[in-house]
Amino acid sequence: MSYRYRFISEHRTTYGVQRLCRVLGLRRQGFHEWVAAETARNARADAEQDLVTLISKIHAEHRGAYGVPRVTAELHRRGHAVNHKRVERLMREHGLAGITRRKRRSLTRPATHPVTSVKDLIRRDFTASALGRRFVGDITCLPTLAGWLYLATVIDLHSREVVGHAMADHMRTSLVCDAIDLAAARGLIDEDAVFHSDRGVQYTSGQFRAALAEKKIRPSIGRVGSCYDNAVAEAFFATLKAEIGTTIWRTRRQARHDVFVYLRYFNHGRLHSTVGQNTPAEARVSYGRVSAA
Repeated sequence: MSYRYRFISEHRTTYGVQRLCRVLGLRRQGFHEWVAAETARNARADAEQDLVTLISKIHAEHRGAYGVPRVTAELHRRGHAVNHKRVERLMREHGLAGITRRKRRSLTRPATHPVTSVKDLIRRDFTASALGRRFVGDITCLPTLAGWLYLATVIDLHSREVVGHAMADHMRTSLVCDAIDLAAARGLIDEDAVFHSDRGVQYTSGQFRAALAEKKIRPSIGRVGSCYDNAVAEAFFATLKAEIGTTIWRTRRQARHDVFVYLRYFNHGRLHSTVGQNTPAEARVSYGRVSAA
């Protein structure tokens, strides 16, 4: 039936709809209904193609890292009411998928001195009812042809924002102290806050304990050999290495630049499911607004 209606549509300017319908034994009303439905189908196809274009743009803007949940959330933020199942279908049909995080290589060197006096104040509860109260941190290494570049971070558990970081060609205790110093200098750590880490020698050292005490921050340390006790910090590094897009940099300077760019993107541009598919910076700003209200 459709091919006959299509024939009529292609030749109606020459012979007229009424004559063609009579010759082909079709109702003219049926042809007009087919035309109306075809117009609607074409409109839906055009709208779907526009959606595919936008999904592809969002996927590219976020380094190919976004999967279905974050692409759907970003579409909602841009005013498009679309179901995640539709997004999943379109991404699958067009070969778009998020990045799978790699397993992180541990850098933890357990302390040889006793640290029994430091308790685990987090106990795998990676939530915080307010900003500036509970933090986690860790160290990772980034490979360059000039040698390793080490990155230490401080993450606020309320907003998931990386509020402090430091990079160096070594992983001495001064590296983690510098990360804490930056977060404190930005005014993002309250007194009597908790900073949680693994039992690496840097975090259990007297130098780092003194740096925390100076800022009136309470230390918290997980158990030996349990990555789950510091899961948020571990997950951040896995995400960074999966999404940053470079395996080995030529120089430490290039690696530093890319990390700076990524940290800004992570804090200000990347949606985070833990904070309601907002960016960490948005979560911090919105908390300030609520507190002031």
